Amino acid sequence: MSTPDLREKICLVAGASRGVGRGIARGLGEAGATVIVTARSSETGPRTEMRPEAIEDTAREVDAAGGQGHHYLCDHTSERGVDELVRWVLRRFGRIDVAVSSVWGGNEGYDGERYPDGTGWGTPFWRRSTEHFLGFLGSGPYAGLLLARAVAPAMVANRAGLIALVSFGTAEGYLGDVFYDSAKAATNRLALAFAEELRPHGVTALGLSPGFVATERVRDSGQTDRATESPLYAGRALAALAADPALGTLAGQVLHAGDLARTYGFTDADGTQPAPFRVLPAAP
Repeated sequence: MSTPDLREKICLVAGASRGVGRGIARGLGEAGATVIVTARSSETGPRTEMRPEAIEDTAREVDAAGGQGHHYLCDHTSERGVDELVRWVLRRFGRIDVAVSSVWGGNEGYDGERYPDGTGWGTPFWRRSTEHFLGFLGSGPYAGLLLARAVAPAMVANRAGLIALVSFGTAEGYLGDVFYDSAKAATNRLALAFAEELRPHGVTALGLSPGFVATERVRDSGQTDRATESPLYAGRALAALAADPALGTLAGQVLHAGDLARTYGFTDADGTQPAPFRVLPAAP
């Protein structure tokens, strides 16, 4: 495996204080990129659900991996906040080559069995309150829309750039939970729509689908044995995409990290190549 060379790339990763977002930032750092990591959790401010991870930790991991890490505190459900973030990045670095939305708050309060309202994963829609549904949409597809809207003008002006939305593949059918499935399907459709509108301007938009990732939350809920890959797997997938001169041919697609590993030849942190993760249909 040869590491992509992204030493000249300015990358922005939203939702990077932990989980897949942190893995993507680290993967870009391995390739030598300058990576601005953003999220709501900071050493100097509030932290989501009082969790210990913070954007400063991620910036340091980018540095340790070989890149240049920078952090910026941002609420990615705030249009004003996202616009201010992008203006700051453009003032300081001059451009944005890669923008990744890995913002996801749908599992906040989920303990591995129950959501805060007492319902479990896959509870039929007629047996659960819709109170949290907008939270799934706001912390996934809406956050992706805000980031893409903010970075697109600069990318269009440069006639270059990659916008990646971290999601989950929905082409094979229902994912097993009405709120989760709806949020991921909406995110995937946004990636397609962005790609169609940006294609004439030389900018590529696409979706990235990791597997069952061994995130900090998965670890804390005791589900590590079910995980298929580390957060770095998605990071190496994104780095390989960002370095591909034929990237535009993939616009609008939702790409699985496991498929990309075989295409580009990278591995997970442990040297393995986990296959694309699929959600199996429930037994009748």
